[in-house]
Amino acid sequence: MPQPLPELTIEVLAQILNESAGEGEDPGPDGGFADVPFSDLGYDSLAVLETAGRLRRDYGVHLSDDEVSEAGTPQSLLDLARRRISASAS
Repeated sequence: MPQPLPELTIEVLAQILNESAGEGEDPGPDGGFADVPFSDLGYDSLAVLETAGRLRRDYGVHLSDDEVSEAGTPQSLLDLARRRISASAS
């Protein structure tokens, strides 16, 4: 039986970002990077789209390319993904 996925937190999102891009800023223990633009963190649009692909595959979160591009920061992407998870659970 597969293990349940961890709750989607800023730390989990940071791990997915780093695995998708293979680089970027370490979020540190307090998630202080959450409101910093992806570009300032060293993530290009391809890395963010790869992250969205992982969210789709791992969490069933379907986000359009436009939504992902407009998110701009890890916190915005996380909030959008959590809203989709909540909506699909209802």
